[in-house]
Amino acid sequence: MNKILKAQFFVDDLSDDQKTVITNINDYIKQGLTGDTSSVAIIQGAAGTGKSVVLMELVRQYMTDSRYKTSLVVNHPELYKAYQDLAESIPNMKVKSIRRPTSLINYAQKNHKKYDIIFVDEAHLLYSKSEPYAHYRGQNQLTDLMNLAKVVVVVYDFDQVFQSKMYWDKDLLFKTIGSHPYKMFDMNFQYRMVASDEQVAWMDDLTAQKPLRAFPENSDFKFKMFDTAGELFENIKKRNKEVGMSRVVATSGFPRIDGRHNVEMDTFNLPWDEWDPQRTHWAKREGSITQVGTIYTLQGFDLNYVGMIIGPSFGYDKAIDTMTIIPEKYSHKEIFKKRKDMKFTQDEYKTFIANVLNVLMKRGKYGLYLTAYDDALRQRLMELENEK
Repeated sequence: MNKILKAQFFVDDLSDDQKTVITNINDYIKQGLTGDTSSVAIIQGAAGTGKSVVLMELVRQYMTDSRYKTSLVVNHPELYKAYQDLAESIPNMKVKSIRRPTSLINYAQKNHKKYDIIFVDEAHLLYSKSEPYAHYRGQNQLTDLMNLAKVVVVVYDFDQVFQSKMYWDKDLLFKTIGSHPYKMFDMNFQYRMVASDEQVAWMDDLTAQKPLRAFPENSDFKFKMFDTAGELFENIKKRNKEVGMSRVVATSGFPRIDGRHNVEMDTFNLPWDEWDPQRTHWAKREGSITQVGTIYTLQGFDLNYVGMIIGPSFGYDKAIDTMTIIPEKYSHKEIFKKRKDMKFTQDEYKTFIANVLNVLMKRGKYGLYLTAYDDALRQRLMELENEK
């Protein structure tokens, strides 16, 4: 098994909290398998709380047992590749039982297949509306999965919702589940980052547009502000040579210059990440050090160090000393697509954009290097850094 993937998704020494959650979900699954209607187990937690580790322990238990008809689905193309890689190294695990949700739904409906258990990672990426362009013609993928299985185990983080077509909140989740039995399994401990609770709170407060303050220095987690993206990149390259898995990431909004839609700032000029059909996922490819990562390649993955460039859609309000969100400067228009069954306010679109930044900042296990495109925002963050 690939060592990097194994370290992220399979932990030899599970915490007591994780063991307890797994035991409780196991009990719930066994109960649900004897029921007359589909039931839902909801694993809920913020980025980095070990949700996928818990899920993969359950996957390894049930999807290698021939007594159960099972499938694992994930709508994130890079995670899909990673799970396929993992499956090839797990005895009695069938790679073909890992699918994208649209693929599984269309296959099962066409061939009249039913399952005992369907596991869904990153369930907040399930379509909650029809998406014919992606060959999904149903109305809600969770509804369809519930119709296919006795038990559906889903992983949700409502703070990782970025687009209208994949919109989820608790109200919509419970409305979709309807009268079906369900149980919530909460995970609230930070496992990815070595950061302290206060440092994680700083990231949350920044994206929540709360008054700015200096980054706390009370753990081994390394934080550094940079006045230029060029200098940030040079330091990320050093970390990558030393410990590997260190990458530059950015939020949307960088203007096209001379026909190029790169991330360009001071001496820094690199292309965005590119979708690649090869099985090696973006974060692990050596060549990705010369590309800029996004949620489309990094959501759900660990890095060692992340170099975060806060893009042009974030500014600074001196009067209240907060970072601001400027939706009109956010160039990835997919998040603004309208849908017939619900309308979104400007504040909700701002939340989508804030969620992107929050998730990307939390990719790094050991450190966060930060800069901002907006001069005023960058200067204020530098001031706070220098005051320490």
